[in-house]
Amino acid sequence: MTPAVLGIIGGSGLYDLPGLTDLREERIASPWGEPSDSLRIGYLGRTKIVFLPRHGRGHAIPPSEINYRANIDVMKRAGVTDLVSLSACGSYKAELYPGLFVMVDQFVDRTSRRESSFFGRGCVAHVSFGHPVGPGLQARLVAAAKAEGLAHVKGGTLVTMEGPQFSTLAESLTYKALGYDLIGMTAMPEAKLAREAEITYATVGMVTDFDCWHEEHGAVDVAAVVAVLHGNAEKARRLVARLAADFPAEREPCPAGSHHALDMAIVTAPEHRDKALLAKLDAVAGRVLGRAGQSD
Repeated sequence: MTPAVLGIIGGSGLYDLPGLTDLREERIASPWGEPSDSLRIGYLGRTKIVFLPRHGRGHAIPPSEINYRANIDVMKRAGVTDLVSLSACGSYKAELYPGLFVMVDQFVDRTSRRESSFFGRGCVAHVSFGHPVGPGLQARLVAAAKAEGLAHVKGGTLVTMEGPQFSTLAESLTYKALGYDLIGMTAMPEAKLAREAEITYATVGMVTDFDCWHEEHGAVDVAAVVAVLHGNAEKARRLVARLAADFPAEREPCPAGSHHALDMAIVTAPEHRDKALLAKLDAVAGRVLGRAGQSD
């Protein structure tokens, strides 16, 4: 069996994860470039934790310039099996108010400037992505939120925009009319890359504002968002601590198939695979490439 390792990607306002024991910092090299920061690796109880601040400590990296491929690659190299994304989000529904945590289960990708796959010319792969969030991991997050008495909702659709600007009113009204629940700037392509790396993924949408559709609240501004971020960050740390306390020692099979997402996904014949790309895929796809004969 594979030991379970819980990865945490901290979004805006969450640049550290206090309370880790046997803590060490490690900067893992990735063939995909530089990740957002060094990894903080330690334990919460018996659960091994790997923490990465998505924007880097000090929030130096904007959403479109995050190296999502390097971030997921180093998580994989660190042994992460289950990955929780903690993300600040705007809300399209009055009942999804600032301070609420939404355990997202669907995404809509409206980004356009980001590398969204590890695969490409020389090694083509198509993974199943109909259910992008691991149901088991989501259920554990819901149970942790209940145990901590944190206001939360199970399920929701998060649309990811390019940014870094907030939405126009027309965009906000359009997404609201389409029935989406939340908007953010970082879930994509993070979730897609996690699936390609066979890491079970889940997002906690930490609501900070009502975007700009709400007549009583008006346009989004950084000052208002930051005020909510501080409270959300403390609740996020409690959520992670509770999640870790009850986390299994061994990786559980994912009902969405994330633990074997690459089975039958690679369609390029071995004799036509690009060796340089295969070398970069050693961590992400080594399980299936090794079995198929990477050096063919």
